[in-house]
Amino acid sequence: MAKRGKKYQDAAKLLDPDLEYTLEEACDLVKKTSTVKFDASVDMDLRLGVDPKHADQMVRGSVTLPHGTGKEVRVLALVNEAKQEEAKEAGADHVGLDEYINKIEEGWTDIDVIVATPDVMGKIGKLGRVLGPRGLMPNPKSGTVTNDVADAIKEVKAGKIDFRVDKYGILHASIGKTSFDASELRENALEFLRTVMRLRPASVKGLYIKSAYMSSTMGPSIELSRSSVISV
Repeated sequence: MAKRGKKYQDAAKLLDPDLEYTLEEACDLVKKTSTVKFDASVDMDLRLGVDPKHADQMVRGSVTLPHGTGKEVRVLALVNEAKQEEAKEAGADHVGLDEYINKIEEGWTDIDVIVATPDVMGKIGKLGRVLGPRGLMPNPKSGTVTNDVADAIKEVKAGKIDFRVDKYGILHASIGKTSFDASELRENALEFLRTVMRLRPASVKGLYIKSAYMSSTMGPSIELSRSSVISV
């Protein structure tokens, strides 16, 4: 096993490995245990009691965080000419259609989110092999395939995030930055958790959220108490 650096070891000493922390405590500790000089991301990881192999247990959704993510989100709007001015005014970083489809086919993916209208999805479908593995494929369920292009772009810019459980039943999301106040991190975390709870599949029996952790980029994981997570 690789040896942890001194900064990590010092940060880990602030945590009791035998304790589970409340959400409030974790939001304070995650700032104190950040080991990097840049403004680190704060992440939440949930282990769900679901089997993603079954379609009726796939947990997927989106949520607009009250305080945003702290990240500058680069948005590409793939729309016909009639919608392009609307997309530009809403704040899209890149707007177009055929020229960007060609760029993506050539390997360009220097973006964070793609918003598209339903009428162009026939053209975009062929990009699945490039966009799918990167989580960039527009999807109606996440609100990125819509005729309300301006609203979709503004929501993404304001802090809307998409999440999807992986094949191991783990749900991962970035909920802010270590520069945020602990209260802001808590409010973002609560909104994320409430959304996940609302998406509980009806077919899931027993524990839904089995465990939850919070961490900063390259920082130690903080285990959250289940009671503080499920009582949102």
